[in-house]
Amino acid sequence: MVRIDIIITNSGEVPIYQQIADQIKAAILRGELGADQSLPSIRVLAKELQISVITTKRAYEELEKEGMIYTLPGKGSFVAEHDEGGLEESKRRVVEEKLREALAAAENMGLTKSELNKIFKSVLEGD
Repeated sequence: MVRIDIIITNSGEVPIYQQIADQIKAAILRGELGADQSLPSIRVLAKELQISVITTKRAYEELEKEGMIYTLPGKGSFVAEHDEGGLEESKRRVVEEKLREALAAAENMGLTKSELNKIFKSVLEGD
């Protein structure tokens, strides 16, 4: 079983189960977790993070729905195998989703496309 460093926050808008799923997914997409590597059991992860078993179970269910992991009854949960093209597609989808969220936030705040473009360039250039 591989050790995964997961940091959760109770003060954000993102539900805890989603924070867990996002961090495991990111580790898979970065190649830190390889195909067929076992993940911590739902109970072990819940204990380590001091959260409900139900919360960790939901995170694993989300990852399974996305095809990132698979579960073998009585054996545990494991990283699913992905071809290189599939990983690149998953990375692109994650970034697109985050950009859409940022765009929606900008629109809610009344920012123009020009203002948003300036912010994006600034962030991209590291200013």
